[in-house]
Amino acid sequence: FKVEPGTIKAVIGPNGAGKTTLFNLIAGGLEPSSGTITFKGRPIQGLKPHRVAALGMARTFQNIKLFHGMTALENVMLGRHIRSRSGILAGMFNLPRTWKEEKDIRTRSMDLLELLDIARYADVEATSLAFGQQRAVEMARALAMEPDLLLLDEPAAGLNIYETAEIARLIGRTRDMGITVLLVEHDMSLVMDISDEIVVLSFGEKIAEDVPDEIQRNPDVIKIYLGEDEEAAA
Repeated sequence: FKVEPGTIKAVIGPNGAGKTTLFNLIAGGLEPSSGTITFKGRPIQGLKPHRVAALGMARTFQNIKLFHGMTALENVMLGRHIRSRSGILAGMFNLPRTWKEEKDIRTRSMDLLELLDIARYADVEATSLAFGQQRAVEMARALAMEPDLLLLDEPAAGLNIYETAEIARLIGRTRDMGITVLLVEHDMSLVMDISDEIVVLSFGEKIAEDVPDEIQRNPDVIKIYLGEDEEAAA
């Protein structure tokens, strides 16, 4: 399947459908046994995750992975360092260009916390924040990489209805920034509300790909994903 630039595309399917495996293949965590994965016009299968990230792809995880003992701001700044230019020697000797770059990284990271409405938590240890706020910090850290494509693995997992609505707003704001979003999610209300297109997987195979309204009416999706027959769904 193809993800059009500037859109939100969701990947859905029952447990075991292969959604997270798909993300691992795209982001470089796994190497495919066959086929081609193309990003920005070049094949990327077999590249290590840090190489894929450097090309302009960022990822979040179903289980939040923030650094313990570091503030929200420091976590976001770490994401920004992939765009830094100062090397180890410049850092060791504390050269002026290193100060300037570090200042720029801090400023840009604060801007992202502001954008996601969590700047008030900048100096709070990230792992002590509420679950929804931790999700926002993780998104800010991914955005600090200035990605062209953002992979979101179940961003609404574990969130209440209010936190889910906030995450939906943040995903929409990300798309408005010109960043393409590929989303794995089980919350069907969220998926249907924010997605431009949806891909449906079942046991590692694509069974449907269409706009949300058509996916909801697709008999194969109703039968395999929702576990209902057409008559019951009608």
